Amino acid sequence: MEKHYRAGTVTLVGRTNVGKSSLLNRAIGEKVAIVSDKPQTTRNRIAGILTNERFQAVIYDTPGIHKPLHRLGEYLVRVAYGALSGVDLVVAVVDASERLTLQDKRVASLIERSSSPFMLVLNKIDLCRNEERLEELMADCRLQFPSARGIYQISAITGKGVDDLLLAIAGFLPEGPPLFPEDIVSDKPLKFMIAEIVREKILQTTREEVPHSCGIYLQELEYRGDGTLYVLADIVVERDSQKPIIIGRGGRQIKEIGVQARRDIEYLSDRKVFLELFVKVRKNWREKDSMIQEYTGLRDEVS
Repeated sequence: MEKHYRAGTVTLVGRTNVGKSSLLNRAIGEKVAIVSDKPQTTRNRIAGILTNERFQAVIYDTPGIHKPLHRLGEYLVRVAYGALSGVDLVVAVVDASERLTLQDKRVASLIERSSSPFMLVLNKIDLCRNEERLEELMADCRLQFPSARGIYQISAITGKGVDDLLLAIAGFLPEGPPLFPEDIVSDKPLKFMIAEIVREKILQTTREEVPHSCGIYLQELEYRGDGTLYVLADIVVERDSQKPIIIGRGGRQIKEIGVQARRDIEYLSDRKVFLELFVKVRKNWREKDSMIQEYTGLRDEVS
């Protein structure tokens, strides 16, 4: 370890679908946060831990800041707001392929009022084809985020600019020993990660309002004598009409969800996995505090 080793905490913040989770995964070099093209994929504050010979950055992914439409949405916004304080650096992420939205400007207002130093990241630079529009966006960003300690253009998908961003982040971390052992890449337990993998496959394989209405509850997680990991999980939906969409004709949809999820869980746990999935209806669970905390893993985030 270097004499002047640095270690600290960083929060990624921004509106939904700007690529915070993709950036976290790219930075860590492993998949620690689920991703999809649907808004509000991230429901929790999830740490990815980047450790090298010079620094350790504990980077928190957060739910996208948005106007909440239900009680669960209020929880998500509270998690994002709470992650702005008590960290060494905030990294605000915007979508470089679009103009700033009202939500982006809301994020800017929140960050400018916070006490943490922050930098601005323009993600999805690989989708920018118009240099003039990019310059206009940069000018608008300087106006909306006047206190930013630098603006960085990156692509979380291709990796362009990410190494330079990480070096800049390291400069904000205080000197000190690592906060986590070097072989740890996330602060979340296996049970949480498995539930998130199942939810990701639902997000990626279903349509319309169904993915956002889903919660995951692990009934059983057991290491068996033959070395396999047995997982019994409930997929919770809000309405009777959503249940057959998850199951699919002849059970084909839930089978595909299970096949894809099991593959990722086996990679994560490095062992053979036996996964059973059941679909249950819990009316309007996204409006009920106890169910929100039980089916999303948000209990610790808001306690």
